[in-house]
Amino acid sequence: MAKRSDDVPFDRDLADLPPEMRWREWMSRVEAVIFASPDPVPRAVLARVVGDECPLDAVIADIRGELRNRPYDLVAVAGGWHHRTRPQLAPVLRAMRPTGGVSLPALGQTEQVLLAAIAYHQPVTRRDLERLFGRTVEADAVSRLRASGLVEPGPRSPLPGAPLTFVTTETFLDHFGLESLADLPNLEDLRAMGMVDTAALDGTPAGAPPPEDPPPQAPPSLPKGRAPAGPPATDLTSPVAAVNAASARVAARLQALTLDEEEAASLKILAR
Repeated sequence: MAKRSDDVPFDRDLADLPPEMRWREWMSRVEAVIFASPDPVPRAVLARVVGDECPLDAVIADIRGELRNRPYDLVAVAGGWHHRTRPQLAPVLRAMRPTGGVSLPALGQTEQVLLAAIAYHQPVTRRDLERLFGRTVEADAVSRLRASGLVEPGPRSPLPGAPLTFVTTETFLDHFGLESLADLPNLEDLRAMGMVDTAALDGTPAGAPPPEDPPPQAPPSLPKGRAPAGPPATDLTSPVAAVNAASARVAARLQALTLDEEEAASLKILAR
């Protein structure tokens, strides 16, 4: 009686195959797993189907090479790999998207700036944000970010009363095409793009002593807003928005934030 396929042990290592066939099988397995997953697939999951000897980075590089002329690619986001449509096809996806559907409210300027502050200062309490902004941060604004899935509650602060902190989510990484928070542009990146004025980051003259009660996490990484004519708000439920965001570095999205004078002043950022 023939054995059922599920009775046969799964061969991860493929050690009996010739090198070329083994490599092609690795490529097929990796792409199949990524293609079948609705979420980014981490390295540990891919290793389950190709074994420990497989050089995953090289295999993925070869897969991406074969996809060079295809309308989609493999991208590293949220700690894993995911199939993504190429950004230049966004108009095609926009044209095929049904109209009249119900969607979450788009993020306005206030929420975009608040999201940037949370991303660079997390874990951060609402009071921390108020001290950074120099004004009240409405609970509704934070609630809208939580509803979007970009922000979630973090660990309790060690301060008296153990206030709740806020952090960004894996959805945030996925939405902005980041593999991890380490991919957020640092101060030098922002300065090189002309998006930050280090002399004006804390609103104090050069050489002045630091404030007596600074925020818990220093704010050198906040970007300087470059204000174009005003990009449309981000519709988080739009497939087009997801495709566009996945292909762009978060630096470009932060650079596109439109700040009015009050918001720019409250962030102690000088808008061009």
